[in-house]
Amino acid sequence: MAGRDDDNLRSGAPDDAGPGWAQALLEHLRPTGRDVPRLVEWLSGTVEASVSLRDGDGGLVVGPRIPVDEALAADIADGRLASAAWEGEGRSVRLIRVGLPGTAPVGVLTVSRTNPFDRRASDIVAHTVSVLEVLLRTQETAATGHRLARATADLRLAVLQLLMVEDVVAARRVAAGLWPRLLDADTACVYVVETTPEERDGLAAACLAATREDALVVRCPAMDGHVIVVVPDDAAGPDLRALCADRPGAFLGGSARQSLARTATAYGQAVSALAVARFRPGRTASYAERTRPERLMDPDVLRTWTTRLLRPLDTLPHHTRAELLATTRLGLEFTAVNAAKVLGVSRNTVRARMERVEHLLRADFSDLTVRAVVHLALHHQFGIAEDPAGAPATPVRLGELLTGPPLRAWALELLARLDSDGRDLRGTLRSWIAAGGNAERAAHLLGVHAQTVREHVRSAEPVLERQLLVTGSDLYEVVLAHVAAGDLDQPDLHGSGHPAESGHPDSSVHR
Repeated sequence: MAGRDDDNLRSGAPDDAGPGWAQALLEHLRPTGRDVPRLVEWLSGTVEASVSLRDGDGGLVVGPRIPVDEALAADIADGRLASAAWEGEGRSVRLIRVGLPGTAPVGVLTVSRTNPFDRRASDIVAHTVSVLEVLLRTQETAATGHRLARATADLRLAVLQLLMVEDVVAARRVAAGLWPRLLDADTACVYVVETTPEERDGLAAACLAATREDALVVRCPAMDGHVIVVVPDDAAGPDLRALCADRPGAFLGGSARQSLARTATAYGQAVSALAVARFRPGRTASYAERTRPERLMDPDVLRTWTTRLLRPLDTLPHHTRAELLATTRLGLEFTAVNAAKVLGVSRNTVRARMERVEHLLRADFSDLTVRAVVHLALHHQFGIAEDPAGAPATPVRLGELLTGPPLRAWALELLARLDSDGRDLRGTLRSWIAAGGNAERAAHLLGVHAQTVREHVRSAEPVLERQLLVTGSDLYEVVLAHVAAGDLDQPDLHGSGHPAESGHPDSSVHR
């Protein structure tokens, strides 16, 4: 005679009695086994039945759709009944109320089998409902946590995007709710930490822990492996460097300290420093560690030239001017697509804003030398705005800016590094820049294969400690070095086909 199910449960019978199925059911509560479809499938096989779960509106959650008495199902979903059962047409069916999280608080579990429900099957179904409710609540808690984390990450990105377009007041207002003191400081350093896309989430969490959430940590919307960290007053800089030292394959680039309004400038500096970090044993680098061409220029001459070059934008409303400048800075620093992702606008918006600046300055951004000098002006214009003395009124031409002895000496020393290679890296690089960074056009001019041009440019990167095959500050520095050294002509900034503008600082530059 077969024993009763409760006797088997007490005696510890190992086969189809209680402990066997109970142990299997408990396995579904382990962290690696928490899966509602798997639990429903297990119940189906254990009691030899068709099993499905649907929400209170009749929508199928998991399992096959099983014909039921809809009036009974509605009574259970509305809370008038806890369960119901019937037999007929060779089937035994159980409907059980299941607490669901979220917008549908009640669900209906349907179990349909050809054999009548005995004590064992009934117990298994009842215990499974309890486990099912636990799993559903756990999933909802996890989903809520993910939604909160996503909302927080989106808020951090929104704060960064406001800083990128110089709207510090709005950025502080948005950040005040979750991080009241985050942007209290007037200055900050920006770090860009690079790892593989697969490891970025872990790195971002580590950055939050290392900075004790006293920094703005954002997963870069443009580069899948980058984490952007805005550190007020650079208090957490050493912690971030230590973090990278403990993570093989991680690289860090840091900016010089900038005002919050210059976050976009600091971001470009950090990306530039990141390129240097890739060539260093310690895998970290700071923007301030190497000489910048603008530091070798006469500051009064640079201020005057920048003011006059950007004067056509002064007629615009302040917010429009700031928006165009911020967008163009990022558009020159990165691709239009990546700049759009960083700013949270469409690529067409980025292109339209840059074309407007291009038209106002009567400059051709397809020319790398033009891009380099406009990039120089855009990144220096903050210093003008912050200088109460203003700029001298005496007109200054680009030639006066680029022919100073310190700058020329820096340019010659930088480019001379290429001469140690047996290949003509310097000649290839010069032709490639003159061709607008287009390998095919440069190859045609040199009479070599385009792949040879790319290999030469790529080989020049570690020698110059600068990234060249992607647009940005590194490339523009090398372009300026070629112009200052006399390897390339000074650019035409009034545009081909346009009459020279009276008073334009470079209206008579040799083309």
